[in-house]
Amino acid sequence: QVQLVESGGGLVQAGGSLRLSCAASGLTFSRYAVGWFRQAPGKEREFVAAIVWTGSFSYYGESVKGRFAISRDNAKNTVYLQMNSLRPEDTAVYSCAAEENGRPYNTPDEYDYWGQGTQVTVSS
Repeated sequence: QVQLVESGGGLVQAGGSLRLSCAASGLTFSRYAVGWFRQAPGKEREFVAAIVWTGSFSYYGESVKGRFAISRDNAKNTVYLQMNSLRPEDTAVYSCAAEENGRPYNTPDEYDYWGQGTQVTVSS
């Protein structure tokens, strides 16, 4: 079973940057697609970004295009989310998820494993 642990969240001013990490334990993590999702109070869980196991393809939700970048280091069993030009509307709990067939879906119901989430708060 794969376990995912997010880190790197915190409080940042609008316009600032954070890098989130998703560290995995499990022997087959390198072949999984990984997605990032976020959920703010009163809102549905929202797709942020996803990446295939090779790192050769990734894509983003419309609200974060041009500001966020997803990457992975399979040797470290870690996926990153670099967040730049942060806005107060980016405030949410950010969770990473793994899909064991390597398909980078943009809907949360398709993912097999989830981390506990890390809080990102952007002040204005």
